[in-house]
Formats: sequence, structure tokens, C-alpha cells
Amino acid sequence: MPNALDVLVGLSSAALRVLSYIFLRWPFPPLILSALVLYLATSFWAYSGGSSVGDPTRSVKNDTSVTSKKDDSRNGSVHSAKGHPRQDDGKVTPPQHSSAAWTILLGLPKSKDRFLNWTTILINVLLAGMVVDLTYGPKWFYPSHHLSFARVGFVSHDSARMMVREPNTGHLPIHLDYRINTDIPDDTVRAWTSIATTSNLNDDNDFTAAFDIPYLLPSTRYQYRTSTNHTGVFVTAPPPGVNPSSFTFLHSSCIVPNFPYVPFRHHLSFPGFKHLSNLLPSLKAHFMLFLGDFIYIDVPHRHGTDRESYRREYRQVYASPDWASVSSSPPNTTHSLPWIHVYDDHEIANDWDKNETGVFPAALDPFTHYQSSINPPPHRPNVSYYSFTQGPLSFFLLDTRRYRTPFDGTTGHWADPSTPLTDRKSMLGPTQRQDLLTWLAAPVPRGVHWKVLVSSIPFTKNWRFGSEDTWAGYLGERKVILEAMWTASADLGVGIVVLSGDRHEFAATKFPPPQPDDTKDMEPTQAGAGREGTWPEQAAVHEFSASPLSMFYLPVRTYRQEIREDVVIKYLPDGNSKFGAVTVGSEGGLRYRLFVDGREAWTYSLPPPARVKGGEGNGWGIWA
Repeated sequence: MPNALDVLVGLSSAALRVLSYIFLRWPFPPLILSALVLYLATSFWAYSGGSSVGDPTRSVKNDTSVTSKKDDSRNGSVHSAKGHPRQDDGKVTPPQHSSAAWTILLGLPKSKDRFLNWTTILINVLLAGMVVDLTYGPKWFYPSHHLSFARVGFVSHDSARMMVREPNTGHLPIHLDYRINTDIPDDTVRAWTSIATTSNLNDDNDFTAAFDIPYLLPSTRYQYRTSTNHTGVFVTAPPPGVNPSSFTFLHSSCIVPNFPYVPFRHHLSFPGFKHLSNLLPSLKAHFMLFLGDFIYIDVPHRHGTDRESYRREYRQVYASPDWASVSSSPPNTTHSLPWIHVYDDHEIANDWDKNETGVFPAALDPFTHYQSSINPPPHRPNVSYYSFTQGPLSFFLLDTRRYRTPFDGTTGHWADPSTPLTDRKSMLGPTQRQDLLTWLAAPVPRGVHWKVLVSSIPFTKNWRFGSEDTWAGYLGERKVILEAMWTASADLGVGIVVLSGDRHEFAATKFPPPQPDDTKDMEPTQAGAGREGTWPEQAAVHEFSASPLSMFYLPVRTYRQEIREDVVIKYLPDGNSKFGAVTVGSEGGLRYRLFVDGREAWTYSLPPPARVKGGEGNGWGIWA
């Protein structure tokens, strides 16, 4: 039978190994170092005098002594009550050793072989070292203060936005030039146009500057260069409503460097970027919609709450050796991939619901300089939600963190109609909600077939774990928005799609408007309750939720359908790298492709929305 110390050593070793594996594959509270300390302390306390860690001879002597003392009362080494000595049979209980397999598997350093004992201890020390490397390596070795780079942000049909970072003040002022791109590598005929010069790069903006390039031609290739030797190519978008062949863009969320962990890989490497880079030449995407968790300030460990701690996380992503392959103009692609961003909780703190208090100002600072400064223009001044139209698509990018009502333990149904709108539980806040409803109801230019609502967190309530952080905790507001989407789809003849991320899984969900025969199954709080048959079946909304781009996936299944309101189309949880490619064809049909770990895993198509005669108006008419 193992003694108590054996059990303690084995348990601490098992905890260390299991938690290390989980931590290096899925984030886990860093109890690992505590387990290591306990393991080493108990191991050396229990076995330091024996063959387990030291000299086998000493172990036998010690065990002999202990055994002899324990057997004295039975074998006659002490006198009997009458004073006569008892006989000792001379037997010695040998020390109990573990097998080689148990020594290596359980971490019990009780083998006769000293090499195996030290090997099993070394395994645990190395595992803990990997945890330390993943947790602290990027901060120690790559603060990236000297990072210099340029990237392309939002590109419309007649303008482009760019960001430059240059910490070397000796290179100031910064110049940005552009020209129409040609197939001649060293074309000296086409003149460069200088668009801007700035010296306003300092610590207040982390040495970044944003540039706008106006008066561009649609669907045209341009080359840019900066005075800091950064150059690349971008392509302007087609005008709103114009789609001569097909229009493709990408979406995903959630990235953490060197995850899952691989020893000796670059600390700032992103495996998901490599998968994306390999597919970019064939996808021919116009841009990437990144739906939040671009940084994980609190995973695997929060290193600070100040502005610099947040800034460092952004710099490390842009300093990654893999970043250029998914943003610049690498040899295997024809132009840069613009990235457009919204933020989610991990740019601030996990499940953030505290509005603009606490760490929010420190968190917003680098997002402003590195992301939103070259996003599409905000929907209104001084907000962090956006809207724009390109080709056959119109977009509204939500801010689901800054304006939300804090968690209150409810699902957020708007049960009391007498409650003022400003006092009802809200994800968006009254101003953003009204802007969204206005956008949904607004007519679209001829040739725009789809409206795309971008939400950093899932619109569906089918995710049953942590659902209070998603729209499942704000069902009253979701009901209003869902009914407005059905109305817009029916009245304007456009399809409506929701794109989301956050859950580290993929799910496609359909939100069909209730029909007359659904009345008996409807709950009063469901969208469309009491209005069954108001909207045609074709007005159904579809959501595609895809993440992570380079992070862990959940080993536990948490997505399931319980009622008809949110209908499962597809659920694919596994994969450390997932992103979606959305393509609208020239006839208006939408094709969604999911890529998991570098391979196309699923495809789904939606037919062109039925358009009313004349392209705009009321009803789901058919072309005459």
C-alpha cells in the first residue's frame, strides 16, 4: 500500500502534468507552479535519504533500521515484561520501489534506477518551464518598443486609410506617397503623389500616425511607399451596388501568439496566420473583418492594467514574423489585405460590462491608435461603431461592450412595456440601437443585395455556457432587432446576415420568422410572438459565427438548439484556426465557406434575395 507521502507526490505530479498540458493547449489558471513547488518539496522530503533520489545503500540501511525498530516488539529486540530477551529472526524488510513505467508516468521518484528518478523530476520541471515561457516570454523578450511598420486599413471605392508606426524620431517627418500600380517593377514614368507629411509621432500616440488617401479610382491597384521604407499595393473597392464578377471578404476573431504552445517556436508566432496566408492567393479577398480579441490582455496572464501594458500587446501582434504574410503584399499575393476591426472583451478585460470605467480608457488608447484610426469612418462622431457599403454589401459594425447594461442575472426580456426605453437592459445603448434600426430600415442602392450586421459576440442564444455575456443575456433588445431585420428584408428585398465570433467554435444558425402554424409553439417573449405570418419565410436571418483565428478550441460542447427560434444549420467546434470567407456572386447569391486549420471544412449557399420591381420599395416582389 502506498503511504501518504507517495500519494501526495503522485497527486502533485499528476496535477502538474495535467494542468501543464491543459494550460499549453487551453488557458488554465496558473496553479502549475504551485504544483511544482509542492511536488519538489514532497519528493525531496520523502525520498532524499533513499535510492529514489540519492544512494540506494543508504535506502537499505535506513529501511533496515526502521524495519528493525518496528519489528522489535515482535522479534525480541526488546525485553519482555518479565525481562527475558525475545528472539530476533534476522529478517529485513526490503524497500519498496516503483516500476519504471510508474516512475515516468506518475512522477514518483522511487525507482531503483537513479536516472529514471531524475528523469521524471526533470519532466515536471520542463513542463513548468514551458508554462513560464508561454506566460512571460513575450513580455521579457519582445516588448517591441522599436517596431516600425505600416499597414492598410479601410479601403473604399475612392479612398484608402493607412497607419504608420515609427519610433525613431530621427526619421521625422514621415512622408506618404502613392501612385497607380503597374506591372513594371521599377516604373519611373508614373509619378508619385505625395499625400501627407507628419511629425506628430510621439509617446502620446505610441509613435503612430494615420493617413487618408482621397480621390482614388474604383477597382484600381495602387502602390504606396513611406519615407521609412515601407511599401505595398492595395486595390480600391468597387462602387456601392457594383459587382462585375464576385466580391469576397473574410471574417474571424481571437488570436494569441504561440498557441497551442510549441517549444522553440518564435514567441510571437501565430499558426493561424500561416493557414490564412496559404489560402489568400486563391481567396482574392477585399478585406478581413476582425471581430475582436485581437489581443488577450488577461490570457494567459495579465501583466498590468496601465496604458503601456495594453499597447505592448498590440505591438507584439504587429511585430509577429507572421503578420506581414496576412497584411502586406507578400510574394504569393497581388495586394495587401486591409484589416477592419471591432473590439471585444479581451481587449479590455474578460466579459467586460463596465462601460467606460476602470481600465477602459487605458484599453481604448491603443485600439484608437492602431485600429479605429484607420477603420471606416464611425457612424457618428466619437463612437466606436461603424457603417459602410462596398459593392453588393452594406455593413454595420456594432460596439457590444462600451454601452451595455452590466450583468444583472436575467435574460434581459423587456416584459414591462411601461419601462422607459432608456431604463431597459441593453447591449447597445439607446443611441447605437436607434442608429442600427435606422440603418436596417434605410433603402439600399440598386445592386446591393445583402446587409451584414457585425457583432463581436454571438447573436444566437444556442450557446449555453457563458450565455449571459452574449445576446442571450439581452433578449428584449435582440427581439426588437430581429423583428426589424425581418421587416427590412421583406420591405427592401435584401438578405440579412449576422457575422460573429468570440466562442472559439463555429456555428451557423437560422432565425426564421414565425408562421401562422407556429402559434401553438411560440412563447410570449420570442421574436414575432403575436405577429405570426407577418413576414415571409424568405426573410429569415442567418448567422455565421467563426473563431478562433489562432487560439484554442473548446473541448466541451456547449452549443445546442432548444426551441425553433434559433435553428441549427451547422456546428463545427474543433480546430485551433477558423475563419469564414463570404462571397457574393454577380447575380446576388451568397456563398459561405468555412476554413478550419487551413482546409475548407464546410460550404453553404443562400440564393439571391428576391428584389421588388425597380430595385427598391415594399414587399417581396419578383422581377417582371
